[in-house]
Parts: sequence; C-alpha cells; structure tokens
Amino acid sequence: MAWEYSEKTKQLFMDAVHGKPGTHMGEIENADGLGEHGSLSCGDAMRFTFRVERHPDDPRQDRIVEARYLTFGCTSAIAASEALCMMIEAAKCSPIEALRITNADIVEFLGGLPEQKVHCSVMGAEALEAAVFNWAQKRGVDLKALGVDVHADEVDEGRMVCKCFSMTEPYIRRKVRELGLKTIPEITNAIKAGGACMACHHKPGGLQDILNDIWGTPETRLKVAGELGGVAIIGDSPSPYQLGRHVDQVMESEILPMLRKDGGDAEIVDIKDFAVYVRLAGACAGCAGAMTTLKLLVEKTLKEQIDERIRVVAVGR
Repeated sequence: MAWEYSEKTKQLFMDAVHGKPGTHMGEIENADGLGEHGSLSCGDAMRFTFRVERHPDDPRQDRIVEARYLTFGCTSAIAASEALCMMIEAAKCSPIEALRITNADIVEFLGGLPEQKVHCSVMGAEALEAAVFNWAQKRGVDLKALGVDVHADEVDEGRMVCKCFSMTEPYIRRKVRELGLKTIPEITNAIKAGGACMACHHKPGGLQDILNDIWGTPETRLKVAGELGGVAIIGDSPSPYQLGRHVDQVMESEILPMLRKDGGDAEIVDIKDFAVYVRLAGACAGCAGAMTTLKLLVEKTLKEQIDERIRVVAVGR
C-alpha cells in the first residue's frame, strides 16, 4: 500500500536515513535521559536519548541541548522521531517542559499523517515520557510532587489486554481518554493495540469493553448524543431513516477511504432492519478475500460505530 505522506514527512525521512548534517538519528552515550517504546515484535520500536545542560542548583531547570533516536519502523516512524528531536532542541526546554509536546503536535509538525500511521507519533511521545522519567530518577527530581505522572508502572502492574503488542489495560485506558479514541479502529490506528490477531477486540475485558466502560455502549452513546447528522435519535433504536444516515456517514468517513486506497470500492444497495446489503466494486469485486473484507472491515466497523446488531449481506452484480 502506498501511503499519502506530506512532503515534509518524506523530506525528514530522506534527510535522516541519508545522515544529512543536522539530523538526529543515533544515540547519545551516557545520556541524561533514556526512554524506549514499542518492540521489534510489533514492527515499530524507538530508543530516545537526550543530554541536558545541568543547572548548578536546581535540576528542574536543566535544559535539553541534544536529542537523538534509534527507530525501527516505517517512513512515518522515522520522520516522527526526527520531528520530536527538532522540536525539543528548537525549544531549548527543560525535560519537564518537553512533556508538553504531544503526539498531536508531532503530527501537526509533519503536516499530517495517515490515520493508520498516527501510532508512530504516539510512539515518540511515549518514548520521550520514559526518557524524562529516567532523567528524573538520575537527578533526584520528584515528578509526582510536581504533579507530573509519567505512568511508569503501567506495563508491570496492568492486566495484559493486547498480547500481540504487549499493551496493558492501564495504558490502553489512558490513551483512549487522552486521544479521545471512540472505536476499535481508532485504537489500532493510534497505538496499534488489536491490530494483529484481533482476539482482544471483543473478548471479555477487551478493547470494546474498555470503550464501553469509558464512553458507554454504542446504544448509550446514540441516546446521549441526542442527534445524528441533525436527526434526533428517539427510543432504543434509530428509525430506518436515521440508521441509513448513520451507515452512509460511517461508510464515507471510515470504510470507503480504506477500500479506495487499494483500488476497491463499495455501495449500499439496501438496508432492511439491521441487515445492510453491500455490493463490492473496483478491485474488491473479484478479490478472493471479498468476504473477509465484508466481515472484518465493513461489518465490524459498522457494528463498532453504530450497533452490534448490524450484519452485512453481500450482493452480487
């Protein structure tokens, strides 16, 4: 799949891999702060180091003067790592001040990232947080006393939810709240959880249960929202018109962009009760994995975004 990267993302990636002067790929020996995030088993991993100019009296006023990274990953992972280092060095900030840099700031600096690559920016922000915690331990800075929580115990103490990517419940819950993630595809795009075997999607205590606990069930969310595209939701179930509007919205915003990236397409033929009749088109029409696409992409997304009762029925030409 050819991802649509911004020119800035592509340029930062090319500059970094070619070792252009002023880029930041590498590692600082005897670093003042060291943090890691991700793992080689999941396909993306980052080791982030920084060096500070130490304040003689107050370590809280240390200033980061150099930042480096070693990143195993794709174009966006390397570009996001490069962006993080550039932002930190340009700000000449303290380690504590550096924590204000969020993954959204990294994405904005890059001129945007494909939704499926947002996790690359999250990786950088998490590695930075781990490095600041490491610095604080070395310099005797009590982060909790300063009201800073870097969540150092999440991996060791939390229940494992996504075994493929070794992600715990406390970590997933925090990122769901921080990033406003409302669906399983959004979780996968942002932090990769659930992106491999998918066994954690709907198992007890899995991703959907976490979403329901934080935001409420899909049915509750529809009631609380009170309206859908300007149409009020009344009762326990949307009317056929309301359901059709919602299906159209999810198809246009979530499903069709994914299909069209690979030359595929789809159209809604009819909706009867909660049965959505879909005809695949383009490259998807004759694909051997057509039924998999319908079930794992179209039906799953509609269930997660709208109502668990939805089922997708394939329609031939």
